[in-house]
Amino acid sequence: MADLFWPGSERAHDIFTNEAFLAAMVNVEQAWLEASDPGTEVCLVDLVTGDDLASLAADAEADGNPVSGLVALLRRRSGVKGVHRGLTSQDVVDTALVLCLRRALDRITFDVERQARALVRLAAHHRTSVMPARTLTQWAVPTTFGLKAATWLQGLSAATGRLNQCRPLPAQIGGAAGTLAAPAELAGGTEAALSRATDAAQRLGLAVAPPWHTERSILTEHADALVAFADLWGRIGGDVALLSRPEIGELREGAGGSSSTMPGKANPVLSVLLRRHGLTAPGHAATLHVAAAASVDERPDGAWHTEWDALRSLARHSVVAASQAADLLEGLVVNTDRMAERVVVAASTLTAEQRSMGGAGDDASNYLGAADQLITAALERAALVWRDLA
Repeated sequence: MADLFWPGSERAHDIFTNEAFLAAMVNVEQAWLEASDPGTEVCLVDLVTGDDLASLAADAEADGNPVSGLVALLRRRSGVKGVHRGLTSQDVVDTALVLCLRRALDRITFDVERQARALVRLAAHHRTSVMPARTLTQWAVPTTFGLKAATWLQGLSAATGRLNQCRPLPAQIGGAAGTLAAPAELAGGTEAALSRATDAAQRLGLAVAPPWHTERSILTEHADALVAFADLWGRIGGDVALLSRPEIGELREGAGGSSSTMPGKANPVLSVLLRRHGLTAPGHAATLHVAAAASVDERPDGAWHTEWDALRSLARHSVVAASQAADLLEGLVVNTDRMAERVVVAASTLTAEQRSMGGAGDDASNYLGAADQLITAALERAALVWRDLA
């Protein structure tokens, strides 16, 4: 889904597009139909295509969501009046959202592992690449680029751990008010209704959970995990952009972007776009939290509807940023000569703290503290998170 307002959007391909969401809703209806009638030979999946999007979107305003129009279309084209019976619109929308989110998380996880491999390589290779540390924009004490990369790796390990701690994504099946009353009526009892809900969830490869129609923590906890990645990627982008300034020149993107008017420029475009994501992702998560707080009654009036685009934007943008961060780190050019030159120029400042404590203060490489051990600790933690890292 190309988007001129979000350069790089094509990296997300068909993840969480309108077509993908429509297909997910149809898959939910298919799973429920099969759970309700295990012997059915009706296939709904091919009855609706992208060509139906415009009319379904237009019709969605009448009921405030696209499910009613979709159900009418599926019943008409399949000839099966039992399509959707026992479900409610929120069951279909929420479960479809979760299916789309799952695909996004799978792609993000793949690119996060690419980032981890690149950071392990950078941290290990540059253990002794001395450079000036900077605090409040000014030279501070010596550090190594290996430790800077290891610090990024620590953040990646933490964000990955947070995502891994999220509960498995569940189907949402509760009927009109989360009581499963209609499924129980149709199935002949509550146990049969619960069994159908379990069957449908399993057919979709989703976890089984009680209805969460107004308990929205499943969405907010995954959103918060995505924001943890956004925070890290934004910081990496900021560090790389700063250190790639011509007057510093310690880092460079492997393939910088060009300028429309200045042919000599090589802009750190990936870094800029990662900072963009870091600045905007928290807002989408905040919207989901606000919606969760406003989820009144058994289906909220507006809060539920607010979630859809916020979750879609956060998920798609996270997929894009994960891919961009992986490309940035895999192609990052580290100018150790420039780092060493800066250490020489800034030597008196970098070793001032050491001299103030009675040290010799004449060689920045002798004032690195426990940098090497800290790198080792970050690498060991990463090995626990990604056990197959080379």
